[in-house]
Amino acid sequence: MPIGIFAFLAALALIASFGVILQRNPIHCVLALALVLIDLGVIFMGLGAVTVGFLQIIVYVGAIMVLFLFVIWLLNIQADPGAGRHLGLKLFGSIAAAAMVAEFAVIIVHTPKISEIRTIPADFGTVASLARYLFTDYLVAFEVTSILLLAAIVGAIALARRVAPPLALVAPGPFRSATSPEPPVAPVDRHRESA
Repeated sequence: MPIGIFAFLAALALIASFGVILQRNPIHCVLALALVLIDLGVIFMGLGAVTVGFLQIIVYVGAIMVLFLFVIWLLNIQADPGAGRHLGLKLFGSIAAAAMVAEFAVIIVHTPKISEIRTIPADFGTVASLARYLFTDYLVAFEVTSILLLAAIVGAIALARRVAPPLALVAPGPFRSATSPEPPVAPVDRHRESA
């Protein structure tokens, strides 16, 4: 991948990731996160891991992000109107951001030199190598993740379910649809009633 395209995609991912944490509307946050994940999938494809890139887009954007959107729509989550009043959360977020920057600095300092990097195997990123690792070394983690996602879906549905009010009991009568005409009423003979 040319360095110019990589720099453009990396900058786009950074801008979209800032959109994830700076937006107030949760729908906009999820859409920005979907853009980040699509961008990462394209970066994977450009670096030669085509299978991982397609899986990134199909699984994360196509399934998990759509699940996030459905949960937000089901729970009807709105933007927090008092978001500027949470000073403790801002302090904790600032400390966490500083810790993450320090962690990135340590990772960059301990990155091996180019001459020390080993070569990539010929089957890197193929479906066969991914399936071999997924269903041998990482099978338990894969199954536990699927159970956790299933539990999250069931929990979201249980939280979003609204209890219907009890129905009033009505005496049974002849069935009439809303479109059927009213039954004809027999005319009243007033002379017979007075007699």
